[in-house]
Amino acid sequence: MPGRTRILVTDDSPDVLELTTTVLEDEGYKVAKAASGGECLKIARAQHPAISLLEVMLPDMTGIEVCEQIKEDKDLEGTFVILVSGVRISPDYQADGLNVGADGYIIKPITNRELVARVQAIARIKRAEDALRQKKLEQQKLITELQEALAEIKTLKGFIPICASCKKIRDDEGYWNQLEAYISKHTDATFTHSICPQCAEKYKAEIEETFK
Repeated sequence: MPGRTRILVTDDSPDVLELTTTVLEDEGYKVAKAASGGECLKIARAQHPAISLLEVMLPDMTGIEVCEQIKEDKDLEGTFVILVSGVRISPDYQADGLNVGADGYIIKPITNRELVARVQAIARIKRAEDALRQKKLEQQKLITELQEALAEIKTLKGFIPICASCKKIRDDEGYWNQLEAYISKHTDATFTHSICPQCAEKYKAEIEETFK
């Protein structure tokens, strides 16, 4: 499973960046590295990582600002951002990060074992959310297809050949059908039969004869 998860690690300390990358790669993750906020955004938009481990203190912008841009980017929807800091660790700083959409806040120093455990937990949540999102998309696609199919079946479209005399309708195979049979087949309409006053008067004698 780790091998399927791409992680972007951003830190302006070469030593920390290299150590974190090594620890995660040893666990089977695919790791990309960035040393600044701008580089992080560039790589994120190119590679669409599942998780971004993002140092709060960066040379060009804060990790919180980077996180906010990631979360506002529709193309990066679903990317989990974990802010990391050994300096800005107060509850207020953590709240600032969570308020812009960060999915977690790691306070340094942190052991390799704890780092891996944190990443594994986030990766599990990420996979569950992705599976749920995919299921919803498939369900919506199926609903749309069914609605379109039903509309196609139940809606009369285009020119309908109808006999000017007996009012029968010619179907696609060339057969002539009673009007009510054709409409019942192509719509939700259900017919009940009666007789209008004009026809009742016209066929009065025949009707009376029938019911004798």
